[in-house]
Amino acid sequence: MKSNRALSDHQVEGFIGNLLRTGVITAACIVAAGGIFYLSRRAGTVPRYAMFQGEPDFLKRMGKIFQAAFSLRSEAIIQLGILVLIAVPIARVAVSVIAFLLRRDWLYCGVTILVLAVLLFSLLGGKV
Repeated sequence: MKSNRALSDHQVEGFIGNLLRTGVITAACIVAAGGIFYLSRRAGTVPRYAMFQGEPDFLKRMGKIFQAAFSLRSEAIIQLGILVLIAVPIARVAVSVIAFLLRRDWLYCGVTILVLAVLLFSLLGGKV
């Protein structure tokens, strides 16, 4: 007997699998491009490990990372790739919420919304 659900389990799993695969490959390509760009600009420099230097301010905030990446700052391009990699599992959870809503599976939808809320809360640093 065939189910009357809008989406089959196989369709949802296939979509989420493609989302994860595409997201990870995209993030890897962005990081690799930034890394190649970084190494091409700093080929002969010798790092000074005697004094610790933290990350510059433009690598600590999402808005500034986007601005610097579009200005072709190699460190920001690498950081953007890492942000894309972090966003992939969050997008997976968001897609799961939509799939559970379409299937009218209220229990799993509620649990997944709770998981998504915790992920977003922790991503924002615990600030509301």
